[in-house]
Amino acid sequence: MNTPLDWASLVGLCGTACIIGAYAYLTLAKATNPFLLHGTNLLGAVLLTVSLLYHTNWASLVLEFFWAGIAVIGLVRAWRGRVPEGEQG
Repeated sequence: MNTPLDWASLVGLCGTACIIGAYAYLTLAKATNPFLLHGTNLLGAVLLTVSLLYHTNWASLVLEFFWAGIAVIGLVRAWRGRVPEGEQG
């Protein structure tokens, strides 16, 4: 492997860290905050997409498109299911 560690690779590594961190959080936390979980996954997918647009890998780019889509669905569901302030019982 002779690929330099350029800005796009560093952005991709940050995205990878986000996705791994979100998975660890989901696995290890007793209770999870869906906004934190899906938001971190979405950030990771976006960062990896930026990296993949520079260093194109079509299979990984498709994966990140779906990963981001699932994260957006999770955020929308969490937003719709939240309890407004003052109505918590």
